[in-house]
Amino acid sequence: MNFLSNYPAEVLILFFLIVTFIQSGIDKLLDWKGNVAFITEHFKNSPLKNSVPLLLCIILIIEIIAGILMMIGVYQLYTSEAKEIASFGIELSAITLIFLLIGQRLAKDYAGAMSLAVYFIISILGVYLLNS
Repeated sequence: MNFLSNYPAEVLILFFLIVTFIQSGIDKLLDWKGNVAFITEHFKNSPLKNSVPLLLCIILIIEIIAGILMMIGVYQLYTSEAKEIASFGIELSAITLIFLLIGQRLAKDYAGAMSLAVYFIISILGVYLLNS
């Protein structure tokens, strides 16, 4: 068995996204009030301004679930070479990024929306590799 399993690119993409989504979820949990205040200010002129806590909670839940699924997926890639859970986790992370993109566009934060493209491309590459 190789150090990064028989799927080194997939495992590295999964690790990258696990760090991204778990860290983001933990940050929201540890500093909920700060995140709500920051995001509320960010969306003060958008149609989402009155829904920030609910939407942030939804994003938090999806981020944590995606991260956990991807961690399970890495384990399965090493132990049984099963790809389904890892693929589902990455697909969920891509959907989360689309939700974040919608929010950034509605807030007219085009630079923020553009920065999400890097994460989305990595997610799509992971989806492609795990499904080929």
